[in-house]
Amino acid sequence: MKKLYKKMMATVLAVLLTVTAIVPSVTVKADRIDADPEYVYVSLGADLSASQRATVLDLLGITEEDLEDYTLGQITNSDEHRYLGSYLDASVIGSAALSSVIVICREEGSGITVDTHNITYCTPGMYTNALITAGISDAEVIVAGPFNITGTAALVGAMKAYGELTGEDVSEESMDAAMNELVITGEIAESVGESQEIEELIAFIKAKVVEKDLKTDEDIAAVIDEGAEQLNITLTEEEKQAIISLMKKIKGLNLDLDAMKGQAEDLFNKLEGMGIDMEAAGNFFTKIWEAVVDFFKNLFS
Repeated sequence: MKKLYKKMMATVLAVLLTVTAIVPSVTVKADRIDADPEYVYVSLGADLSASQRATVLDLLGITEEDLEDYTLGQITNSDEHRYLGSYLDASVIGSAALSSVIVICREEGSGITVDTHNITYCTPGMYTNALITAGISDAEVIVAGPFNITGTAALVGAMKAYGELTGEDVSEESMDAAMNELVITGEIAESVGESQEIEELIAFIKAKVVEKDLKTDEDIAAVIDEGAEQLNITLTEEEKQAIISLMKKIKGLNLDLDAMKGQAEDLFNKLEGMGIDMEAAGNFFTKIWEAVVDFFKNLFS
């Protein structure tokens, strides 16, 4: 009964937070992380100065004192070059690690939520897509920089943090595919000028490849063309080939379509009507409301 009570209270809180979030006149800044410290991992850029570190911690909603309770790690410049070197020029990666991230493991079924501060290249949707590819689930992720930075390296920190918290290793193949996806999405978004549409396109293609077990270049190319047409996106042949290569990597990860939907409900709901079967995912808000009703029925019966 205690477990049910806790679960229902968490659901009620989620509804209240959701309602609060959609009221345009209210701005909420997290002053603390509402989670058991055991399930919180902070990964800070190794080259942050003292003042930059203070800025980043403030944006992450935590203090130096909080760090004593959380698991603390670092994102180093060598990490950045190791995982990004295949996809970005060394001059772009740079010589200083400043991206920082906090990962909070949430209850099963919570999905992935991402918030960013001072991140100019990677959008929350891009991170969400890449985290799904890496096999990460049920986590709240906040990424911050001391000033405007690309934020690509923060994905490395998020994946390493998740593995530390859950004890579930994120494979090198998954990390590579996730980094590849993040960079490709960002590059095409810069070229096209529509990051949200590119996020949706990549999610659509990925879901189709998994759903239909597509293997050949021709089949994947057909799905790319289908998604691009529906989203009114024009891709170059080079961009199409990059996506095909990425999808072949993702195909080898054996991702589960229903799990993908569950981790990014909002994103996949946008794809409804584009040929992805959404029935298995269900209606997120209906499920929450039913849970709230059941909670109060049990409480007063």
